[in-house]
Amino acid sequence: MDFLPEALENYIALHTSAEPELLRKLNRETHASVLMPQMLSGHVQGRFLKMLAAMINPVQMLEIGTFTGYSCLCFAEGMKEEATVHTIDINEERSSLVSRYIKEAGAGRKIKTYTGDALTIIPVIHEVFDMVFIDADKKNYLNYYNLVFNKVRKGGYIIADNVLWSGKVVEKIMKKDEETEAIKEFNDFITKDSRVENVLVPMRDGIMIVRKLI
Repeated sequence: MDFLPEALENYIALHTSAEPELLRKLNRETHASVLMPQMLSGHVQGRFLKMLAAMINPVQMLEIGTFTGYSCLCFAEGMKEEATVHTIDINEERSSLVSRYIKEAGAGRKIKTYTGDALTIIPVIHEVFDMVFIDADKKNYLNYYNLVFNKVRKGGYIIADNVLWSGKVVEKIMKKDEETEAIKEFNDFITKDSRVENVLVPMRDGIMIVRKLI
């Protein structure tokens, strides 16, 4: 998912605000002890997510796909004290790790965690969201989008990660590659959805930023 030369990646990192020590610690622990650690947002993308939260200033935010908690800690860092991040993940094994870092960050009042299938949990969270971040199983991206759309206020944002899918979106789809097919379907649907405006940002593995117009 690294599309830029290493020298440019290093330059970008050097000219981005430093990764906080707690997040650096979480980054290291994720890479040392969790399968597929590349799913973690990391330094530059994490600072970008924090910046988005600070600009959008959400009061209620939903994250679909907690992983080890790096991104939700970045969002919480950029949000006001009275704001809430609702974050959902299906993996129970990582929940203790996530809880430990949320506690260490002092973000327990800001971050509300849910464990289970997001498709069943989202309908029972009775909030109007200013911002939604989709970063879970790719085959359900469009399902998540449709499920949250009416829960997002007019002018609110839906943001999706991994929409370039390591460049596979512009390659011939291999047989039975359901994830690439799903990402392409999601990207095409967003681009044709007259209810929103969007921009695909080529950061890391691609971030789709969608603003609800209606």
